[in-house]
Amino acid sequence: MAGLSLIAVLAVISPLVWDGDASALSGAAREGVSAEHWLGTDALGRDVLTRTLVATRLTLVMTLAATAIAGASGILLGTAVWVSGPRLREAGLRLIDVMVSYPALILALVVAAVLGAGPTAAVVSIGLGGCPAFARLTANMAASVARRDFVSMARLMGVPPHRVLARHLLPNISGPLLVLLSVAFAQVLTALSGLSFLGLGVQSPEYDWGALLSTGLEALYTNPAEAIGPAVAITGTGILASFVGDGLAAGADPRGGPVTRTATRRPARPEPSRRAPDGALLTVDGLTIELPDGTRLVDGVTFHVMPGEIVGLVGESGSGKSLTAMTVARLLPDGLTSYAARLTLDDLDLDPDTGQVDAGRLATEIGIVYQDPSASFNPALRIGGQLTEVLRTHQGVSRTRARARAVEALEKVRILDPETVVRQYPHELSGGMRQRAMIASAVLPEPKLIVADEPTTALDVTVQAEVLDLLREISRGRSTGMLFISHDIGVVGTLCHRVAVMYAGRVVEELSARDLRAGRARHPYTRALLTAAPRLADHEDHVLDEASRRRPLTTIAGRPPAPAERPAGCAFAARCPLVYQRCTHELPAPRDGVACHAVASDTPAATARDNA
Repeated sequence: MAGLSLIAVLAVISPLVWDGDASALSGAAREGVSAEHWLGTDALGRDVLTRTLVATRLTLVMTLAATAIAGASGILLGTAVWVSGPRLREAGLRLIDVMVSYPALILALVVAAVLGAGPTAAVVSIGLGGCPAFARLTANMAASVARRDFVSMARLMGVPPHRVLARHLLPNISGPLLVLLSVAFAQVLTALSGLSFLGLGVQSPEYDWGALLSTGLEALYTNPAEAIGPAVAITGTGILASFVGDGLAAGADPRGGPVTRTATRRPARPEPSRRAPDGALLTVDGLTIELPDGTRLVDGVTFHVMPGEIVGLVGESGSGKSLTAMTVARLLPDGLTSYAARLTLDDLDLDPDTGQVDAGRLATEIGIVYQDPSASFNPALRIGGQLTEVLRTHQGVSRTRARARAVEALEKVRILDPETVVRQYPHELSGGMRQRAMIASAVLPEPKLIVADEPTTALDVTVQAEVLDLLREISRGRSTGMLFISHDIGVVGTLCHRVAVMYAGRVVEELSARDLRAGRARHPYTRALLTAAPRLADHEDHVLDEASRRRPLTTIAGRPPAPAERPAGCAFAARCPLVYQRCTHELPAPRDGVACHAVASDTPAATARDNA
């Protein structure tokens, strides 16, 4: 941005300061580079450097005008078809297809030939030549927005087409359009310079960078600097303009504006709590995840997983479950930072502060089952190649042996005809089969820990039950630890041995799955989740009594606070039926597996709702 701003300043002041020097004739024709003439002189003895600087204004003005013509006409055409009726839409889309079928430069040359040589003709021809590309890309981007519910609702409410265009379509595609405009600016600059180079653009005595490049080419062998000056100006300005688009798009996006960093350094590492027992497979102690501005998304999360144990992380969307799991797998999204008192898998230190972790151990000791296998598998590769990649890359298994093990793994997850499946592409499998294949991929290297990030959310009830049975069998048969993430407290209670309930980035309660199924939760949030979920009789628990069967489902009023708006005290206080005055300003410390002032108090639940 600074470089392009400097060029813009030169465009303003150069004709005012150096116009006389750029036009002054001398007897030093075709003089080479010297202290007086840094780029030499042209055939009439005029200084090439000052002429290049003075030509900046006309070049940029023409480029901006042509880009504006191409952008305005293309964007208007590409978006207008989606606020028009069906017949006009089809006609407009076909028109765009026809326009795109003609090369832009050929179209520009035809227009320039019709209008004649000169800067105006060059601007109009290049602008119209760039219109089809803008129209096609804009129409494609607007298509996805035009079918969204808020646009349909606006039409239903009778919002005029021009307001739908201005309020709903353009703001939602403005980021890509700004990038496209910056790239188009560079292309238009090159095209205009090309027309002037060919003699169809700026005519003498006016001159732009393309005209200077044309005259400089005549002396390329005697004074190459005469051509290098305008060539560098064209190339450098085009590159700088291309870079500016990304910054403008980021600034225009209300969802990702500039971030003010308030945290100048990472906080001191928390002291270990020593809660994890001896022999723990996974130890997460005091894990904190922050945005660049210091906002905490996950705050002091502590839990452990024993070998062969399934530990569930449950909570509403945005509670930090998936971020915690992805940090364990060293897959934290870019832009976030994490630190912990201890973050280990057996003897493998997973803390980012320790540096790079052995990629081979990380790939083979942690298996990941994602929520959507259709997005996790590469659609261009066969299932067999993707299942065997870790074995061949990190364990040195031969192709034949790796394929045989992949077939065995698919058999164990109860996929029929695995020999055929390994030769198929992901789109040829059903959703349930893809999820089983994802589980097979995770267990194939025989990992110590499996991270299952909501693996049953996208599946129907029957397939969901089969997947849960598979995960249970894997944990029992191989003593593999498992971290199971879900927002469904019923699924977690069915599968897991222990459950950690998260709310607003913190663990508010940790209890056994048996206690969870029996309704023996103590934290008000956990109890609210249970009352909001349907309950069935469990084979390990007593049959529900008549009152429990007739208990109506309830909802949890309100919603979790945004990470930047979490209070100093308990984040659940605004929604809690058992709130104390201290809850609003004092963060409850975990005590006997529960972080709640009301539970820690001796006050009966019936009188716990006080003067807050």
